[in-house]
Amino acid sequence: MRMIAWVAISAVALEHIGFLILEMFLWSGPVGRRIFSLTEERARDSAALAANQGLYNGFLAAGLLWSLFAGFPAQLFFLTCVIIAGVFGAFTAKRSILWVQAAPAAVALILVVLTRG
Repeated sequence: MRMIAWVAISAVALEHIGFLILEMFLWSGPVGRRIFSLTEERARDSAALAANQGLYNGFLAAGLLWSLFAGFPAQLFFLTCVIIAGVFGAFTAKRSILWVQAAPAAVALILVVLTRG
């Protein structure tokens, strides 16, 4: 069960590395504009904000990967951060963020808690 929890945490971390790449490097290009439904002008005008957001996603990914070695308290903290960010994003930006970001982290968190018991 512990290995399954590690795989789930790693998947959430890889997802956030993907967000980092999308928001920091691909935002204004065709891929980023298509994924985020942006016009060229809107992508250009919001690129600095997206890069900042991407950096935060990178920090979440780094924390999740570090938590694999740091143990339960770090896993609990970083997965909870991802869930909160996903819920906030779902309410303020796009509802699908709940399923793309928060749900996988919630599954990973449940697995982590189950391995504790």
